[in-house]
Amino acid sequence: MSSVVTEQPSRTDDRGVLQRLSVVDRLLPLWIGVAMLAGLGLGRVIPSLADRLNAVQVGSVSLPIAVGLLVMMYPVLAKVRYGQLDAVAADRRLLGASLLLNWIVGPAVMFSLAWLLLPDLPAYRTGLIVVGLARCIAMVLIWNDLACGDGEAAAVLVALNSIFQLVAFAGLGWFYLDGLPGWLGLHQTQVRFSTSTIAVSVLVFLGIPLVAGFLSRTFGEATRGRTWYETRYLPRVSPVAMYGLLFTVAVLFALQGHAVTSHPGDVARIALPLLAYFGVMFSGGFAIGRRLHLGYAKTATLAFTAAGNNFELAIATSIAVFGVTSGQALAGVVGPLVEVPVLVALVYVALWLRRRRDWPDRLEVSRGVTRS
Repeated sequence: MSSVVTEQPSRTDDRGVLQRLSVVDRLLPLWIGVAMLAGLGLGRVIPSLADRLNAVQVGSVSLPIAVGLLVMMYPVLAKVRYGQLDAVAADRRLLGASLLLNWIVGPAVMFSLAWLLLPDLPAYRTGLIVVGLARCIAMVLIWNDLACGDGEAAAVLVALNSIFQLVAFAGLGWFYLDGLPGWLGLHQTQVRFSTSTIAVSVLVFLGIPLVAGFLSRTFGEATRGRTWYETRYLPRVSPVAMYGLLFTVAVLFALQGHAVTSHPGDVARIALPLLAYFGVMFSGGFAIGRRLHLGYAKTATLAFTAAGNNFELAIATSIAVFGVTSGQALAGVVGPLVEVPVLVALVYVALWLRRRRDWPDRLEVSRGVTRS
């Protein structure tokens, strides 16, 4: 039975955003900072760490780091509701706006900011461009939920982003790292990379966990049901992504300790384009959603899926293509350090806009209730 509930924006939705985050997610910047410090200390204690890590390699990536990257990606992709891909297709406005923001506007904005703010740091600039190509498939579901966005639409857009990245990432990588700079006549220090290497790294570090995530959800729901899968299984495997991320961060800083301590201002310079990017994409998402009369819930979903990035994939790709000690990999690691506090702040902005603006959808559906 369906019913309709008249929307009365509740102040309780606006309170306790941080309290509704898990302790792990709430303190993610702190954990990343601790992993950075631990990595710097580890690099001093074990000078031969790089040789030991590279003793066994998968392609161009050491086996321990490859395992850490795959572990980091799997829980993210196990959360995606793959069976709902056709649901968002009915809303062509939302689908078209999401594709526009994620695959045309987002990469172009990051490309522009990276060249504008990091003209003299080609490695970091390249790393940020890679981040701009890696569209969000992970924590956007958390930000969307905290901001009272459309959960079903967010899950579908995340699934589409996952599949689109698998297909288009390598081609977009060539376009923004090689083709477009050459056509624009931008002077750049030659960045050596192989498009085929990017394609292989995406197939490995996104394709393998994507298939594993799809199979986990398919068989988990078929044998135990969606409730068990989402309330019992996912909470058990979700922390594994954090462990993989922190392991990767610690190793990166162990191997890059000298570069980081010699140029501490570089981290701040990497953060500036990211801050501008989040602001531009979030604002653009809300502006387009308002223009298309999507209503608050879908507008919030559009804004957060546009603003977030898949730093896990960006880090994995940069390590596979440019090396674990590269500036490109370091730029990817700075991403989640900046993203978490900024997007938490944007959740409050979204909820403020929800109260202060008139939205066309004056009907809101509670959990478990559908529109009639």
